[in-house]
Amino acid sequence: MRLFRILTFKELKGYFLSPFGWVILAFVTIMQGISLSTSMKGFRDTPVKDSLVFVTFHSPLFWFYFLFIFPLITMRLFAEEERSGTLETLLTAPVRSWEVVFSKYIAAMIFYTTLWIPCVIQFKMFDWVTGLPPAWTGGALGGVLTILMLMGAAFTAIGCLASALTSSQIIAGILTIGLLVIQYFLGYVTVIWGNSFAGASMFDYISSQQHLYYFAKGLFDSRPAIYYLSLTIFILFLTYQVVDFRRWRR
Repeated sequence: MRLFRILTFKELKGYFLSPFGWVILAFVTIMQGISLSTSMKGFRDTPVKDSLVFVTFHSPLFWFYFLFIFPLITMRLFAEEERSGTLETLLTAPVRSWEVVFSKYIAAMIFYTTLWIPCVIQFKMFDWVTGLPPAWTGGALGGVLTILMLMGAAFTAIGCLASALTSSQIIAGILTIGLLVIQYFLGYVTVIWGNSFAGASMFDYISSQQHLYYFAKGLFDSRPAIYYLSLTIFILFLTYQVVDFRRWRR
């Protein structure tokens, strides 16, 4: 575990002690602020029955920047080390493959979780600035944060796998965003074709849009949790196999 902690702290330094990590944090904070302010403007112009949390996280703008978070935070994990040659040194060191994979994944998840701290502060500022009762409930905000963590766990794992498959950060980023966009649009299959065909329930089960829809209303469901956690474990297992194959090939 000592080596695992050392590797994890090394990866965290790559996020928090480099300009790139702070640029990502600034990007997400600005985009979330724009999404929130746009939703507040909509509340001012037109009566809305849904909560501010629900409206903010159901805008096309949210999905645009949300899906781009993962290639940004994962494309360098393995690809950059492979390109620079440091991955070869790491894999020949007395560390186990699972420690390499899991340390990079945990560091990416810690950084990903940090990205949503400004979001919580922005919603809290609604009360502080306006002096009005909040236009959202704690259950809705808690539900959104829960599903964001679950989706983040799976999507970060996908980014780790993409980075492990190539030595190019650009290719890793394109592969990650491509897989996430496919997963996103699979959620629209039942919207386009309805629920009358065989297998429609499967598309509903994997629909990130529907998961966010229910959790943003404060409706917690164990099925998305099982889906995302199972997907995370499976993708990390594949990543481990890729890294371990590279290790023994050397």
